[in-house]
Amino acid sequence: MTGLLIAGGVMLALGVLLSGLLAIANRKLYVFEDPRIDGVEELLPGANCGACGFAGCRAFAEALVTGTAQPALCTVNTADGIESIASYLGVEAGEGVKRVARLACAGGDGIAKRFAHYEGRESCRAAALIAGGGKACTYGCLGYGDCIRVCPFDAIHMNENNLPVVDEKKCTACGNCVVECPKHLYSIHPVEHQLFVACSTQMRGKDAKEACRVACIGCGLCARTLPEVITMNQNLPRIDYDKNEAATRDAIQRCPSGAICWLELGGGVTYGAKALEARGMACTVEAEKTQSKQQAEAALS
Repeated sequence: MTGLLIAGGVMLALGVLLSGLLAIANRKLYVFEDPRIDGVEELLPGANCGACGFAGCRAFAEALVTGTAQPALCTVNTADGIESIASYLGVEAGEGVKRVARLACAGGDGIAKRFAHYEGRESCRAAALIAGGGKACTYGCLGYGDCIRVCPFDAIHMNENNLPVVDEKKCTACGNCVVECPKHLYSIHPVEHQLFVACSTQMRGKDAKEACRVACIGCGLCARTLPEVITMNQNLPRIDYDKNEAATRDAIQRCPSGAICWLELGGGVTYGAKALEARGMACTVEAEKTQSKQQAEAALS
């Protein structure tokens, strides 16, 4: 009995001692956290997408409270939500630059050729492991929709050619598609970047044209038209967006395939005259082939 009392007393004394040490440590090591951080975090959408440039909404809330960021940087929040945060903190809402994800490929089915038919898991990553995915242009979009599945804002959908299309109104530039694409075709751009190269192939001339009818053939006409903005690198035009103000529609006029295009702010794509002519002829030929095939099938039936 005496042993039990001694053991109990020792454990009690040890508990009191450790509690005291914890209390002292808490006072000495305490780090003050501004209670407004919790308030701001509650006013944020809670998407934790990282589009603001911070590692989630909590980190962004901390930056807002310390004054190192502005509420308008959150591209997911509504205008009212941004104003609520600005009012809560007593700061200016600031101006957010609308940024979106863009796909550097226009070669969907019927436009880019396939040399093999892939059967298996419906995934770009899985298909890319099998001979690059089955497309004649091994640099192009495979069209199995990995980017669609990882987009938390339903901002990407497939068009009739199995090519992903980004809805710029819904896109928040979270970057999930950039990380997910095994061909590295997505990049994040401010919407003011209107001159854009919608191709990633490093093939050239005849090879590129045979693989995809809208591929860049590396002719360099755009770079010669606008040399202060465009340079050629690995058979592709590279746009210097630091000189974006000097970018004009002149650069797209001589492109024979439409690989370099002008993205309108309200939506839509503008191609140069040569590209429109070439694309129109290609569409006509494709339509004639389809019509001939349908007539042949009808005759057989």
